[in-house]
Amino acid sequence: MLPDQNQSGKAGFGLPPSVWRPVADLLAALMTVMAIGWALSWQRTLGLDLYPQQFFAGILFFALPLAYMTLPARRRTERHLLPWYDVILALASTGAVAWIALDYPQLVLKIFMRPPELWIPGLLLTALVLEALRRATGWALVIIIVVFLLYALFGDVIPGRLQGRPQNWQLLSGYMAVDSNGMLGLPISVAATVVVAFILFGTLLNLTGGSRFFTDAAMVAMGRFRGGSMKIAVLASGLFGSISGSAVANVVGTGVVTIPMIKRDGYPAHKAGAIEAVASTGGQLMPPVMGASAFLMAEFLSVSYSSIVAAALVPAVLYYVALFIQADLEAARLGIRAVPKSQIPAGREVVGGLHFILAFAVLIYLLFWANYRPERAAIWAALVLAISSLFLGYRGERPGLRTLFGSLARTGHNVVEIILISAASGLVIGVLNVTGLSFNLTYALVQIGGGNAGVLLFLSAIVCIILGMGLPTLGVYVLLAALVAPALIEVGIEPIAAHLYVLYFGMMSMITPPIALAAFAAASIAQAPAMATGWAAMRFGWSAYVIPVLFVFSPSLIMIGSPGEIALAVLTAGIGVWLISAALAGYLGGPLGRNMRIAFAVSGLMALVPAGAFEGAVYTDIAGVIIGLTLIGFETVRARPQQPEAG
Repeated sequence: MLPDQNQSGKAGFGLPPSVWRPVADLLAALMTVMAIGWALSWQRTLGLDLYPQQFFAGILFFALPLAYMTLPARRRTERHLLPWYDVILALASTGAVAWIALDYPQLVLKIFMRPPELWIPGLLLTALVLEALRRATGWALVIIIVVFLLYALFGDVIPGRLQGRPQNWQLLSGYMAVDSNGMLGLPISVAATVVVAFILFGTLLNLTGGSRFFTDAAMVAMGRFRGGSMKIAVLASGLFGSISGSAVANVVGTGVVTIPMIKRDGYPAHKAGAIEAVASTGGQLMPPVMGASAFLMAEFLSVSYSSIVAAALVPAVLYYVALFIQADLEAARLGIRAVPKSQIPAGREVVGGLHFILAFAVLIYLLFWANYRPERAAIWAALVLAISSLFLGYRGERPGLRTLFGSLARTGHNVVEIILISAASGLVIGVLNVTGLSFNLTYALVQIGGGNAGVLLFLSAIVCIILGMGLPTLGVYVLLAALVAPALIEVGIEPIAAHLYVLYFGMMSMITPPIALAAFAAASIAQAPAMATGWAAMRFGWSAYVIPVLFVFSPSLIMIGSPGEIALAVLTAGIGVWLISAALAGYLGGPLGRNMRIAFAVSGLMALVPAGAFEGAVYTDIAGVIIGLTLIGFETVRARPQQPEAG
């Protein structure tokens, strides 16, 4: 143990990086290998007869000490020496989880007996998970979970419909530690298998040059057109965000490249940050990963993963179409030209990265045609990616075997936060189960809404945005799926539409002030005012506030209905998005006056509403399309002489 100078100026002692960092990398790599082994059923090959909860506890066995080794007690500080108190916490978490994992078959039978050998490690594990979660994500989610735990203990003092059944604290701590509805329940089962596999795939993309390839491909595809830098940001952030588990991480990962590029083209700093924030947030709504929510949604609804992807695809595409059109029209209005040719990579160089697309092709084939489980499909796609990169590389660079094996440790480090969120989310689900709060809250929301779906949707949207503030994607979805979605289903809304609705509005908290984490992260990169960036992000992301309401009333937008109904809904919605985007940008072939912008917005809303939304909606649909196309034709003819050249 070497002396260290802590931030208060007092001397302390800790392990040097040469000691603790190799141990942390080993734990991270072993956690990834364990998840891969479980996904490929290695335990059966080895003849191990394990409960799934023992495997989940094994994942926590690596994740918790890893969190205490790599996450300082004071967030956003750099760690050098590992303090003595974090060594103790890491060892304590290892001991508590090992005890539960090894003796699980006996402990699970003793939950209601409340023996000390169960509630003591259970209480310790709960406290350790919450502290690690605070270090990883901040106080917001921890406070919410603590409120739920207090409700479980003292729910009888709350008057009215939300009154709960009080629980014995010893029983509660044991229940949370070993029951399949607690920390070792559904959220961590998804995170420890599916999410780890997809994070491994994404990590390999980063290490082998795949992320650079997609950014280069976006530059080749869009750089030669007006406002090319903004379109590159939309395309690159959408591609990267679709496999990323965090909107903020997506902003940081791609924004450091795209935001300065947009600013150099003369775009206002706050709007440059807003476009990146909206594009990055949309990645959490775009299949295949959807911030890990797609896999958990499939488990909650007991449907196939492909059903979730099919339902989520059209709304996500409309989201990006709206953003793309606004980026193009804003560029035209401001006279922003194409990206300079010197900054665009040569096509022949980018072609050398086409083997990255092979990995995605394998992933899609295994998921949708071979019917592989998502985690297995992701692991095989990652293997194809590793082999092709090893032999082909990208732009003259090929990863070595050390880099590829290093992806195991990198994946473990990247997935720690999601593992902690998942374990903590299990605490919420456990409280809902033992107290009856889920039923009570559903009843209360329906009662407040008076059974009216429109009122309930409005209330739910506000609740989703408030609960989502400051929380990561997976935490947002678990909370809302447990608390709000049942109320929507209760009034007759399609279950899959209800879950997508709460996910959309939960994610909109990322770009909705006053706590818009993605927008604020982008603002810091753009060196722009945070609130101005947030309000601009709301304008660019308008479609995400409207489209969920539409697919709730007309599920044709989420691929429920006849092929004709679905095709008509998608076509008219696309036209409606175009019209409203033009109204918001204030430009089409030329500047739009106030009256013309209002006309575009009204006709766009009429076209956007699907024909099945209400009786007679087909007529408003037709009228909106006809009026909108007429307005487009009129503006095109009027502005033709002064139409700017499109790069």
